[in-house]
Amino acid sequence: MAVELIRTTIIKPTPSTSTEPKLVPLTLFDRAAFDLHVASLYAFLPPNPSNDSLKLGLSRILSYFPHLAGRITTDNHLRRPCIHLNDAGVRVIETTVSSTLADMLPLDATSNLSDLLPPIGDGVEFLLQIQLNSYSCGGLVIGATSHHRVADGQSMSNFFTSWANMVRRGTGPHPPPFLDREAIVVPRNLLRVEFNHREVEFRPPVDSLHEATDPTATCKVENLKVFFPSDFIARLKALVPERRCSTFEVLLAHLWRGISKARGLPESQVTKVRVAVNGRARMRPVVPAEFFGNLVLWAHPTATVRELAAEGGGLANAVRIIHEAVERVDDRYFRSFIDFGEVECGDMEATAPATGSVLCPNLEVDSWLRFNFHDIDFGSGGPCSFLPPNLPVEGLMLFVPSTKEKGGVDVFMALAAEHVGLFKENCYSLD
Repeated sequence: MAVELIRTTIIKPTPSTSTEPKLVPLTLFDRAAFDLHVASLYAFLPPNPSNDSLKLGLSRILSYFPHLAGRITTDNHLRRPCIHLNDAGVRVIETTVSSTLADMLPLDATSNLSDLLPPIGDGVEFLLQIQLNSYSCGGLVIGATSHHRVADGQSMSNFFTSWANMVRRGTGPHPPPFLDREAIVVPRNLLRVEFNHREVEFRPPVDSLHEATDPTATCKVENLKVFFPSDFIARLKALVPERRCSTFEVLLAHLWRGISKARGLPESQVTKVRVAVNGRARMRPVVPAEFFGNLVLWAHPTATVRELAAEGGGLANAVRIIHEAVERVDDRYFRSFIDFGEVECGDMEATAPATGSVLCPNLEVDSWLRFNFHDIDFGSGGPCSFLPPNLPVEGLMLFVPSTKEKGGVDVFMALAAEHVGLFKENCYSLD
């Protein structure tokens, strides 16, 4: 696959939003998120709009999402991390690819597709980058990187859908994005920090010069995608007749058990899953789904391998433990976290795992099952393939609606290479 660079352009919002540039402080939710650029690839069958149409639509839609055209900086007065809404712009890279899109499909988690993505790493100031990869057949792969501390998955899903609608219809989002971050993090009149946020979401800064070296912190990691058809998910649910469970709960329970087995964990081993919980529908009053920013905290279902592997009841145990842990991350928990931000004075680091971390014997999971991926339609239908390449943490999983079958789920994961073979052998086992 030969990828040829055509041009690089800086796209700014039209009309401009920077008549009065301002600093928007990162909220406590922003600071708790991964401090990295999230990469994604979207493939579209031909015909596709011209690059000029895509760039024009991007320029227009950025006026609704000005944070993405800004820069992360520091408030000189209060030394707070902020987003500078200055319309500095988004980088767009245009390439041509000598092969046909059919030669590339489906996008493969094990392939090196870095040539289809904008560069990321130290020194990249762009909060959003887009790469338009045009194939010889007229197919298109959009590579994107966005900084997680600017927006979470639901926010970026709304942005991509809005961009597609702007290109296809020439109309902005209705309703528009909800941009008032400070309105979401208003503390209560009587502050009540009821949970241990100092250790769950944050921790004191670590002195890297004196931090102990963990010999298990490095291992060869493999990215893979597993497709679970809707009929398999239905069979899993039938194995838990005593509880009505969601697709997410039963599939995570199944994978938690299967990965623990593939890792060869002893029965006495305690294992937990860090589960992202979207606060929009959990807070009271409900936060608009169009809120643009980060509004996620985490549940931590925990069990021994023995509990997960119990004959005849391990799956049901795992479903129950997941459900109860997620339910505990409610409005009260979110409000306590907001109040914590008012009373915590010292510098704190997020407990989100850093790039290259090894989570074994634990896991982390994000669910995008409710995001409107199929509505990202630039004119010829939604994406025919989607891929989050190079998941940066061993034990990280991402649940995405399958582009192959309605009701099916694609699970992208990063596992230690030594565990992948046994996991693949047993990932469809109902035992």
